[in-house]
Amino acid sequence: IVITGVGLTSPNGNDLKTFRQSLLEGKSGIVHTEIRHMGKVAAGLCQFEENKHWPKKMRKRGTRAGSIAVYCAHEALIDSGIYKSSEEWKNLNPTSKERIGVYLGITEHGSVETENEIHELYQNKGNVTLWSHHHNPRTVANAPAGEVTLSLGITGPHYTIGGACAAGNLGLIQAAQMLTLGEVDVAIAGGVSESAQTFGIFAAFASQGALGVNEDPTLATRPLDAKRNGIVVSEGGAIYILERLEDAQKRGAKIYGEIAGFHCNSDASDFVLPNTERQIDCMKKALKKADIESGEVDLVSLHATGTMAGDIQECEAVGSLFNTPNTLINATKGFIGHAMGAAGALELAGNLPSFEDSMVHACHGISDLDPKCALPHLVIKTPVAKKVNIILNNSFGMLGINSVLIVKKYFQ
Repeated sequence: IVITGVGLTSPNGNDLKTFRQSLLEGKSGIVHTEIRHMGKVAAGLCQFEENKHWPKKMRKRGTRAGSIAVYCAHEALIDSGIYKSSEEWKNLNPTSKERIGVYLGITEHGSVETENEIHELYQNKGNVTLWSHHHNPRTVANAPAGEVTLSLGITGPHYTIGGACAAGNLGLIQAAQMLTLGEVDVAIAGGVSESAQTFGIFAAFASQGALGVNEDPTLATRPLDAKRNGIVVSEGGAIYILERLEDAQKRGAKIYGEIAGFHCNSDASDFVLPNTERQIDCMKKALKKADIESGEVDLVSLHATGTMAGDIQECEAVGSLFNTPNTLINATKGFIGHAMGAAGALELAGNLPSFEDSMVHACHGISDLDPKCALPHLVIKTPVAKKVNIILNNSFGMLGINSVLIVKKYFQ
């Protein structure tokens, strides 16, 4: 199973080239913004063209998460060469559109519009006759994936995978499985999140004492730094086109990489605190499925949220498996914040170009590395030149869900 297209929006770039350049140049996308009931907070906000592929009428009926999904899906299809023009796509054989599946990882969606409706209900003294009749389709679990099918006329399967912050990997894992089973011929897969547009998630992290704060918003989250104080909530999306190798070769597609292995498991130990042993088990089983030894991995992308306990637990897990000079380690959330359901998919996208440019981007915001997070060969200050053939991407989430995805460089 290979990756043939990438479409994304992030706080520091709306396409893969810009996103990658921002990471290599050390550009953060985190800013201060006003959030209802919260005041000024640090957040990762995306500035993409919502109506580039989605008419205003449809955007008004749908969700912020759906608009992110539609934008990224169109951009990925265009990047893959499958979508050459709107006219050609419109006239595509209907049978072909039945063989396309949409699998999107999410944390939540519909919260933006629901919070707005509740606010308006309060403003209108509880007059429920003014409640939007679009509420139900906006809040059903399959909404972002369904909006993609509506936009593109896709009649194959679509659904979302609710996997908390492990969801970006899970969308790709699900797609790889469906392609392997022959259920579809093309998969549109990845993760999306609208979290930064709501106040509820900011309030929840603040009440946990886990919301990152700093006078300089670009330093509000500093994963692995001794002075880190929490998460910056972000939005975004990264969607990939996945195909079976023979199909991609048949149409002469460019290939970004090959899905080599993956695994998902559960901690079954706590609502929010991670479990080192279960993370180790998840990585080991992904490596086994890929038939790869840990020392063969060139780059490990950390989940690294910026919370005190979470970073330490993960570093213990990764340090127990990866301690050879061949394996470099980095993290992305210092640049973009925590994009929740989109996090794993965005972080993979940021590292995917390493296969071609032989560079590993650094972490961001580390001025005083926490000794408990001092992994060997951690790329801290500046990018490092390194030939990369294998990437291991970690994504972990609340309720103890862990996902690991391994991608290999494709050699003709």
